[in-house]
Amino acid sequence: MIRAYKKLLYYVPKEKKLAYLAIVFTILSTITICGAYYYTYEFLYKLIVLEQTKQSRFFAVLIATMLAGGAILYYFSVLFTHFLGFRLETNLRKKGIDGLANASFRFFDFETSGKIRKIIDDNASQTHMIVAHLIPDNAGAVLTPVFILILGFFISVKVGVVLTVLTVSAGILVYFMMGDQNFMKIYYAALEELSSATVEYVRGIPVVKIFSAGLASFKALNKAIRDYSRYAFNYSMSCKRPYTIFQLIFFGLIPIVILVVVLLNLQEQPKTLAVELIMMLFLSGVLFNAFMKIMYVSMYAFQGTSAVEKLEQLFDEMHRDRLTFGSNTVFENFDIEFDRVSFGYRDESVIRNLSFKLAGNRSYALVGASGSGKSTIAKLISGFYNVNSGSIKIGGRPLESYTEKALIQNIAFVFQDAKLFKDTIFENVRLANKNASREQVLEALYQAGCGSILDKFPARENTMLGTAGVYLSGGEKQRIAIARALLKNAGIIILDEASAAIDAENEHEFQKAFSRLMKGKTVLMIAHRLTSIRKVDEILVLDNGTVIERGTDEFLMGRDSKYRALQQLYGRANEWRVK
Repeated sequence: MIRAYKKLLYYVPKEKKLAYLAIVFTILSTITICGAYYYTYEFLYKLIVLEQTKQSRFFAVLIATMLAGGAILYYFSVLFTHFLGFRLETNLRKKGIDGLANASFRFFDFETSGKIRKIIDDNASQTHMIVAHLIPDNAGAVLTPVFILILGFFISVKVGVVLTVLTVSAGILVYFMMGDQNFMKIYYAALEELSSATVEYVRGIPVVKIFSAGLASFKALNKAIRDYSRYAFNYSMSCKRPYTIFQLIFFGLIPIVILVVVLLNLQEQPKTLAVELIMMLFLSGVLFNAFMKIMYVSMYAFQGTSAVEKLEQLFDEMHRDRLTFGSNTVFENFDIEFDRVSFGYRDESVIRNLSFKLAGNRSYALVGASGSGKSTIAKLISGFYNVNSGSIKIGGRPLESYTEKALIQNIAFVFQDAKLFKDTIFENVRLANKNASREQVLEALYQAGCGSILDKFPARENTMLGTAGVYLSGGEKQRIAIARALLKNAGIIILDEASAAIDAENEHEFQKAFSRLMKGKTVLMIAHRLTSIRKVDEILVLDNGTVIERGTDEFLMGRDSKYRALQQLYGRANEWRVK
């Protein structure tokens, strides 16, 4: 339990004091309420044994006041822990968001956004109970039996002995009711599998309807339901016997004990005996409530610890393959070199012992079939992944020797599917350089051929994207992305299928924007539209992660090359028409 709270409170360093403050208020509340129980005994003794009605009224008012005071103290304790619990949830979610912002790209290749969101949201919320409720409940539940036993012996030895036997018996049974930790791991794993299978099944319903897909998802869901029901049943049965005995002791054994106490004390004053029996019944009920709270400690402690461990595992996975950075901020030149580089996604090798050099201030194109490693090479140059072996150098220095800021500022990446944010066109471009003036942003827009885009909207560059009535084609999004790259003015430009969304009408404007973007830069193009790469300085043909040919378009077309075969195949594909 202490281990669980150490893990949880680590994420709320500023609010950690609220936990201790809540414990103090709970102790004061427990003392006050147990004090009210003591005066309840005094009240009954004065009223029944001594028949002092006037004095008993004083005790009645005192008892009500102390119970109200204890409730108020407990209210503040719960208020503190709830504030702490909500802050903990918020901090865990913030850490998840910060982790996602700095996560390695490899992490996103293997984890879906839905799964990540579910892990962060669900596990952050599961920490609430153990902090917001269990801190005050447990502090009170642990202290209450101690004070009750002291009070029992103060009333009489008989009451004290009966309550001691109850406390010891209940403590042993509660321990067995908490369940085996390994069993709980299996149970919660089955619950997660059920949740995951349900989501996959619901998502697959349209596919089943449209394509008459197989029943794999239904079978997986059926198996998950059966496994979960079996583990839930077995877990419940493992707790059944101790829980039944626990209830039997408090609800069945107490009347028998009371009968025995009465029969053994027939010579005692009946009024005194009546007060003791009333207090015995009353205090045994208080003990029952205290132990019922303690019974759920193990479950929520496991749940809270498991939730934090899953989040920490997720946070570790986010940064596991992230590139480490150095201190260099200046690039001497923008030459690119791969020195015996190997890389793969999990067990799948994509690049094997690859070596090549690209001189700076020249344009290059990577050509090859899907899966040949084109996009992977582009992402490795950008620092998106750590290589498995070998070294990537820019300007004669390893990629990891530069600062993260230097790499971001000096490498511009234009993707096939340009991402624009729900903001103005102006701000979407200015993202590349927050210090750029308005004139510089507008100049970048016009150089990228975005003038016709701005003419479509009354607000021009101040048009809010993502609002009703604002529609941009794929080619228009690409031009705004190019404007962003122009404003960035990076030394290395990587174009990954950037012309894929361009139609014939926009091709001319797009090529002009490209030429402005590429001027005086080291440019690496990846394109399936082979006509767009004929004018680059050099073409590298890839196959299974290795460079099998390189040269100009004229050089490669003049030979019996793989490149020429690809160009011929591309030409025949363009000539194909539906008749």
